[in-house]
Amino acid sequence: MAAGKFQSAGPPPEILVFVDLPEGNLDDYGKGILSEASRLAKTLSAEWSVLCFAGAKDEAMAALAAYGTEKLILLEGPEGLTDSLEVQGRLIALVASEKESSLILLPHNDLGGSLAPLLAAELDAALFTEAIACRVEANSLKLTRQVLGAQVAEAKIWDASVPLVLTVNSRVLSSVVLPGMESDQVQVEDWPLSESVVAGATRIVERIPADPQTVDVSEAEVMVSAGLGCSVQGFTQVEELTQLINASLGVTRPAYDLGYTGFERMVGQTGKTVAPRFYLALGISGSMHHIGGIKDSKRIVSVNIDPKAPIIANSDEAFVADLREVMPLLIERVKSATMGDGDTGGAA
Repeated sequence: MAAGKFQSAGPPPEILVFVDLPEGNLDDYGKGILSEASRLAKTLSAEWSVLCFAGAKDEAMAALAAYGTEKLILLEGPEGLTDSLEVQGRLIALVASEKESSLILLPHNDLGGSLAPLLAAELDAALFTEAIACRVEANSLKLTRQVLGAQVAEAKIWDASVPLVLTVNSRVLSSVVLPGMESDQVQVEDWPLSESVVAGATRIVERIPADPQTVDVSEAEVMVSAGLGCSVQGFTQVEELTQLINASLGVTRPAYDLGYTGFERMVGQTGKTVAPRFYLALGISGSMHHIGGIKDSKRIVSVNIDPKAPIIANSDEAFVADLREVMPLLIERVKSATMGDGDTGGAA
C-alpha cells in the first residue's frame, strides 16, 4: 500500500501496531495489519512495535515472527479488560504516549474502527480511517480512502509533527508473508501499568455471533449468489443451499429486477461491493459491474451453462453445467454431509 521514501527532519517515526488476538490466536485482520506495518515501516524508515493484550498462544507468537515482528508489548490487564472499549483505548493510548509513538496503526474492522476515535481523542492526535493507499509526497504521507462508489479522496495528512491514528481498510489488507519479513526472534516486553485501571462506563455483556442470513452482504464471510440463470425454482434451491451451509445470500441486478429478493442483497458496483473468503456464483454471467463488486473475494467458484460467460475467466474454479441438474445433487450432497449425524443445523 505504501510507496516512496519518507525522511523526517526529527527522529525516525515510531509505529505502534495494535493487534487483537481472538482467543489467543492471530486472525486474518491481525496478519494483514502486520504485513502492512512491515511495509510501512520500511517506507517511513521507522521502528515498529506490536501491542497485544496478554494471552497469546505459542502458534500466535510464531506467526508474529513470520511477519517480521521484532518487538512485542504484552499488556496484562484486569479481568474483563476486553469487555470495555474505553479501558482498551486508554491503555493503548497510555503505551503510545509513553513510547512517543508517531503513528498508531489498526485494521479497520469492528474493533479497530471503534478504538480509533477513542485513541485520537486520548492522544489529541490526527485521525484517518479506512485508508486504501498511502504514498510519500513532498516529505509528507499522502493517504487515500474510498468515499462514494469508485471515487477516492486524498489528504496530505501527516508529516510526523503530530501523532496519527490510522486504520487500514480491511479489503486492502493482505496476509501474504513477503520475502525478508521474518524476524529471528520476537523480543517480548511485559508492560507494567503505571496507573490504576478504572472500569469503563460501558462494557460488553454478551457476544452474539453474526447471523449469515441477515448480516450485511458487505460483511459476509461466505456468500452464495444467484443470477439470471436461476429460474424461480432454482432460486428457491439457492436459498435452501445458503441455509444448509450457513452462508449469506446475494443476487445480481437482473435477479433483483425479477423480484427474487430485496435491494440490500444485491451484489455488484450498482449494489454492494463484497469481499468474502468464499464466493459461489450460480447462474451469473459476470458483467463488468458484477465482477467489479466481487473481485476482492478470496476465492470465487462459479457454475454456468455458458463456457464463454465472463464469470468463468474471473473464477478460481469454474464448472460448466446446467443448474437444473446440479442444484438437486448439490443440496443432497450437502444434506448428507451436514445432517448425516441427525443434526438439523447448517454447517459453519
